[in-house]
Amino acid sequence: MRRTETTGEPTTRRLKPVAAEKPWGRTDLPPPFAPTGGRRIGEIWFPGPDGDAALPLLVKYLFTSEKLSIQVHPNDQEARARGLPAGKEECWYILDAEPEARLGIGTVRPLTADELRDAAQSGAIEGLMQWHAVTPGLFFHVPPGTIHAIGGGISLIEIQQNSDVTYRLYDYGRPRELHLADGVAVARSGPYPAALRQQVDSRRSAILLSTPHFTVAHIVDGDLSSLSGRAGPVQIVPITGRVRAGGTAIGPGDCLATDALPDIAAEEPGRMLIAIA
Repeated sequence: MRRTETTGEPTTRRLKPVAAEKPWGRTDLPPPFAPTGGRRIGEIWFPGPDGDAALPLLVKYLFTSEKLSIQVHPNDQEARARGLPAGKEECWYILDAEPEARLGIGTVRPLTADELRDAAQSGAIEGLMQWHAVTPGLFFHVPPGTIHAIGGGISLIEIQQNSDVTYRLYDYGRPRELHLADGVAVARSGPYPAALRQQVDSRRSAILLSTPHFTVAHIVDGDLSSLSGRAGPVQIVPITGRVRAGGTAIGPGDCLATDALPDIAAEEPGRMLIAIA
């Protein structure tokens, strides 16, 4: 996103949502999303106005009725060695979860490459995953190389590098391609560090994550003080309430992209995630 030539003001756009059908998706999406017409929608993407690669970050909503594949993403160096533009670092904010919902992140113990390959081929990897109970308001950072799987009964917001690279290690017998050679090569197995998860305080604005690829903040009622001095392309994802950002009013289910942090006014008390690349 670039500043306009005539005024020097940031270019601000509400991104158009794109629904993606998935075998693990849902036919009953929560408000404010429209009825699916019986389609199993698993993801709502907010790609850039000029195509998927127009923005450095990609925002998604995920809605699961079944477990996603056990998978892993490469880092930038590993991706470029395979002819890809970038790796994939991501994070998740839990919107809602059924009582028994779980996320698989990390493995219960370190595995050698041979052990990981054998476990993926036999299905034993499911029992070697570290499964975490989830509740609304939890935030998880998933660095490249982390073996992970999102369980069923979860609604979440994902913010990631805008790179569509996933290596499936195991898919519960679904007839989809696996990527064992690449997946095993880039995986770093072992328990998930407790420092990479946190319970977000719904009353407080705070930075949740800051990495070389992006910063993610939780903002309450338009209080941007935690982001003072931060610069770069911005994406805003309301969780509750309505705000006016860069002259555009947005609420839950929207995603706004701009090339600089805009003035934000809370039209209704609420919360949002702001990602800065």
